[in-house]
Amino acid sequence: MTTDNTQAKQTAMEALQKINAVEGFDPSALAVEYTDLNSANGGEKRLRLPVMVQIGWFRLKYPEGRIAVSVTAGKDCFVATARVYPHYSAPVDQFLAEATASRGYLPDKPTVSPREWAQTAAVGIALRNAGFGLQFGAAGDSFDAPAVDELGGIMWSGNPVDASIGSAPPPPPAAPAAQAAPKPQEPELSPFEQALKVSCPIAKYSGKTLGEVMQIDPKALYWVATKFTGNAEIVAAAKLICDEAVKTTA
Repeated sequence: MTTDNTQAKQTAMEALQKINAVEGFDPSALAVEYTDLNSANGGEKRLRLPVMVQIGWFRLKYPEGRIAVSVTAGKDCFVATARVYPHYSAPVDQFLAEATASRGYLPDKPTVSPREWAQTAAVGIALRNAGFGLQFGAAGDSFDAPAVDELGGIMWSGNPVDASIGSAPPPPPAAPAAQAAPKPQEPELSPFEQALKVSCPIAKYSGKTLGEVMQIDPKALYWVATKFTGNAEIVAAAKLICDEAVKTTA
């Protein structure tokens, strides 16, 4: 009986690994190792796929797919929601998977943009939910940051991207009408965040920013950074985004 169960589990695992299979592409070869300091064993070695690898895998499987990301400002954090669509023309409610991630400023990492960090986390989890991850292998989930207080006193345990399905967390209760709530100050944009807002010069993506193009067509962004000659500032912005993407996946 034990042998039969072992064989059944092995067969099931092999079947799971075929989810979103692309001929000639083995995502596990691009997995990177990290140390999970929050694991029960303390410092357990795990594997994960960098987000850019997940996006590349998604493009191989769905060349005309779309990744839509929206960001809102929460309490002491940015909340990003990502949706993965099999085709760019798919209706807004017909997505493969959805994920929400929240990230706040870290004093020990002043150069990390919480907005971009939240976007990257949301995209990575949405793709994982759609089957573009290490599936049910020995990867586990990453619990690499403390949760931020988004709900005015309710702290999430573990990973701040636990809300992997559904809409963004509700905002804190509004201040009483008798007391005018102070207007929050917009955080000063970093050079990277400014680069994300630069308009894309490619006619196909007219009206979109370089940050949006990075999510839907990374190759187009790379072309702007290396081939486009019409505007030096746009080229510099595209190069900065590409450099940051390389750092994220390193």
